[in-house]
Amino acid sequence: MPTARTPRRASWYSVAAPAAPRPTTATSQVLTAAAYYPAMVSQDHYFTPDPKVASRPRTIRVTLPDLSFELDTDRGVFAHGHLDFGTDLLLRSVPAVPPGELVDVGCGYGAIAITLALRNPDARVWAVDVNRRALDLCARNAERAGARNVVPAEPGAVPERIRYAAVYSNPPVRLGKPALHELLLTWIERLEPDAVATLVVQRHLGADSLAAWLTDLGHRVERVRSKGGYRVLEVHATDGSPHDGSRVR
Repeated sequence: MPTARTPRRASWYSVAAPAAPRPTTATSQVLTAAAYYPAMVSQDHYFTPDPKVASRPRTIRVTLPDLSFELDTDRGVFAHGHLDFGTDLLLRSVPAVPPGELVDVGCGYGAIAITLALRNPDARVWAVDVNRRALDLCARNAERAGARNVVPAEPGAVPERIRYAAVYSNPPVRLGKPALHELLLTWIERLEPDAVATLVVQRHLGADSLAAWLTDLGHRVERVRSKGGYRVLEVHATDGSPHDGSRVR
């Protein structure tokens, strides 16, 4: 069975994980979901910043064609006790991981971020989540796997100037459509020219309508894989971005 590789540290990588501040920016508020669905937040969903559900850790093994490593999971964090089928499908579908700045949006306990980091030590992978229990798990899991190029962070701690060579996400669709759309645009619109965001979404939770919405915004969207009721979508950066003033949302 293949084992996790200990990546070499990229020559340019020297940034330690920043302290995660309380959500204060507009992006943080969107990710927190409280601004849109306070009732949902009170139910202690996995996108709650501080889950109140009692901790019950469980260790799982992620086994992919090129990697095998263990991850700690916990209650109050997405996919407790198992690797979500959509996440597994995404990790088996993505092409070669590019170097440079990458982001895993809604990282949970780190399955996507850690896999990306191990596949390319010359990438710096921002593992973004509002759930502090998830970020703690992700940090510990990355250290154990030897993925020293993973940077767990709340969204407000990620410098806004960064542009991404790729975006990856198994997004929290249960946020609701308005909040989910705002969340995805926040990161997709920070792609470098010609870069791609790879998303995995269940068909019955709106994968096709999400693809149509992104297409209407000017993105080229390709369905690269469909299996088990999930769609893996590649969303290509548009020619212009609100960040450089060349496109108006």
